[in-house]
Amino acid sequence: MTTWLITGGAGYIGAHVALAMAEAGERVVVFDDLSTGIPERLPREIPLVKGSTLDRAALDAAITEHGVTGMVHLAAKKQVPESVAQPLFYYRENVQGLEVLLGACAAAGVQHFVFSSSAAVYGMPDVDLITEDTPCAPINPYGETKLAGEWLVRAAGEAYGINTVCLRYFNVAGAAAPELADVGVFNLVPMVFEKLDAGESPRIFGDDYATPDGTCVRDFIHVQDIASAHLAAARRLATDCTSGFAGDLTVNIGRGEGVSVAEMVDRIRAHTGRAGLLPKTEPRRPGDPARVVASADLIVKELGWSARHDVDEMIASAWAGWRLRHGGA
Repeated sequence: MTTWLITGGAGYIGAHVALAMAEAGERVVVFDDLSTGIPERLPREIPLVKGSTLDRAALDAAITEHGVTGMVHLAAKKQVPESVAQPLFYYRENVQGLEVLLGACAAAGVQHFVFSSSAAVYGMPDVDLITEDTPCAPINPYGETKLAGEWLVRAAGEAYGINTVCLRYFNVAGAAAPELADVGVFNLVPMVFEKLDAGESPRIFGDDYATPDGTCVRDFIHVQDIASAHLAAARRLATDCTSGFAGDLTVNIGRGEGVSVAEMVDRIRAHTGRAGLLPKTEPRRPGDPARVVASADLIVKELGWSARHDVDEMIASAWAGWRLRHGGA
């Protein structure tokens, strides 16, 4: 049986992945530096090793102690504005950390590697649906580090006999339980919650895009679906790639359905009972593409996976988590 080391497994997405895999009967160990991870997200039965992916000795010790034979790598810095302001920090954490991790995997004979990538690798594609063949042209250091990470994962996989899957996911929202909700206020849903809770109008950046209502269109995906996709990828590697290097796979994780920012804000206002707080339109933000929606055909074909949760479930579960942390009704 494969033992999976999940880096970043105490984070928002990572904890959902760790729990989904453990609940499905997989043997998992979490490795997290706890810079943003929260240990209480994990049950006691999941071992938690505190350490950085830049620390080769800590990685070697964790892999040896727990008999790790598979890796699910989520640990990364992921805030776009911060990546623009601190590119060296992002390249060190996201690329150098990955290089150290892959070195530990190669030395220990780890056979399977799942890499959490991002739709940020695509940049600003002018297409209705983004397929895995859409050219990658990231527009910020965060996206660059994810694309460089994919290159590094594939090259190391081929050189060292590691079977690999790269998962490019889109706009993540929601929570499996209130205590697992995202604590950051960097994405659309929590940003709207924050404004509404303060009795202020939520902001919409730009309403003059070439879209049906003039606002940006995005593919929102429930974090539980992200977690189940990681489980599907891990099981594909463990069951289908049992002898040496069998190739690599890169797939989108999305619903394949676009929701406009204006529509999302309206749904959030209705669900939270703050419909009277009308949104305020502000100028476009630099680098915001008009439409970013995934084609999910390949992941269905290769992993037999498809999203199960809709936008309203994302909003409701995220709001329950927000209320848990911030109180109120």
